[in-house]
Amino acid sequence: MMQQILQDMYIEPELLSELNEEQKQILFYKIREEQVRRWNERERRDPSHALKKKSDRRGIQWLLGSDGEVWVWAMGEAPGDKLFENIVEELMEERARKQAQQEAQELRRVKEAEIEKKFRDAMAKEKARFVAEKWKEETDDRKAAKQEEEEDRIREELKKCEEEERQRGEEEIRQTEERRAKELYISLKQEEKRSKRDDKEWQEQLRRSKAADEEMKCKAQQAREEYKRQSLRGIEKGLVAGLSSLFHKTHPKGSSHNRRHSAVTEHLTPPAEATHSPAASSGQLTSGHYRRRQHRRYNSPVTQSLTECPVWIRPPRPNSCESIFRWFKEEQRPRRAGYERSSNTIAPWFHGIISRQESEALLANAADGCFLVRVSERIWGYTLSYRTTSGFKHFLIDASCDYYSFLGVDQNRHATLADLIDFHKEEVITMSGGELLQDPCRPRSSTADYGGLFQ
Repeated sequence: MMQQILQDMYIEPELLSELNEEQKQILFYKIREEQVRRWNERERRDPSHALKKKSDRRGIQWLLGSDGEVWVWAMGEAPGDKLFENIVEELMEERARKQAQQEAQELRRVKEAEIEKKFRDAMAKEKARFVAEKWKEETDDRKAAKQEEEEDRIREELKKCEEEERQRGEEEIRQTEERRAKELYISLKQEEKRSKRDDKEWQEQLRRSKAADEEMKCKAQQAREEYKRQSLRGIEKGLVAGLSSLFHKTHPKGSSHNRRHSAVTEHLTPPAEATHSPAASSGQLTSGHYRRRQHRRYNSPVTQSLTECPVWIRPPRPNSCESIFRWFKEEQRPRRAGYERSSNTIAPWFHGIISRQESEALLANAADGCFLVRVSERIWGYTLSYRTTSGFKHFLIDASCDYYSFLGVDQNRHATLADLIDFHKEEVITMSGGELLQDPCRPRSSTADYGGLFQ
């Protein structure tokens, strides 16, 4: 699975979500190493490409001062420069004053139009009234003269009222201008304070972001050290060679065809017959007894019908429950996956096919270090669910090859699933997390069906 990911340089989001932070860091480290290796290989194949890139680079020159150093001007620090705060203060005052003047001019224009319209209509009405009366009383000269005087008086009064109205409007506009200028000045000051506060908040966010980056770097460094430590530990203890030789002794015919054929015959054999006697497991069966067993096995009608069926080709990933059942029965049961190391009893930590939510519900009331193993529905392998103080951790176990190992955690390979579990009862899974397998989480019911895997 890891070789396929490094070859494609891609991992599907569903599979990535199953990995914890340390597994993600190690996977990223391995992908980065592969990228660097491919880049170096490309540079070795085509060195002219690197030379061309260097020749295309451009440069810049800095303006130098009289002292030969780069010329720098800081506003407010040179002789005669105003302080930055004073400049900002003056700009805000000027901006508020100009905006208040524009608003006052617009208000003045509106007031002028209203006053002109108001008195123009009044004059038109009075003129119409006086013309009508003049025509009615044109015979009476005195009355006409008196009416003219009255008209002049009213006109003067209207002009006086118009002037007073103009003065009152001008005073209101002036007061409004001053009030608006103060409001705009206060608003600009508040905006400046908010800007300073936002700048402080941004600085705090920047500090937190840098702290998070440093934490991620530390985690990545710890993950790399854990990866190297696990690799050296496996080499020093000789686990890879020892367990591989043990696996080949248990499966003398290791080809894929023979394993598939033995998986079919193992499926047809009852559990009591699946485990050999101590003498048989140590290689002390007599040749006659062995030939009789082989004769019964290969001459069975059911076995002959199954061997004549088309060979099942395993897809890259599980695509249905039927494919998982077939994979487990044909490839995992012959390798005694889910059983105790030296008996036909199903291991107490094995739960078959259950969901992530069900596993966390089982571990919810368990003590720290409690664990269980379930069949993964995303890869050809299993998921180890582990109870911690703060919650749960889930580790993917790759079983797509002839060994069992954690995906992206260490380099230790184990011949059986029980060997992997027993190994990590004494050795932690990751150095930073310190996950040591303590007590297995048993199924709630003694008659659990394990998702139908052992039927």
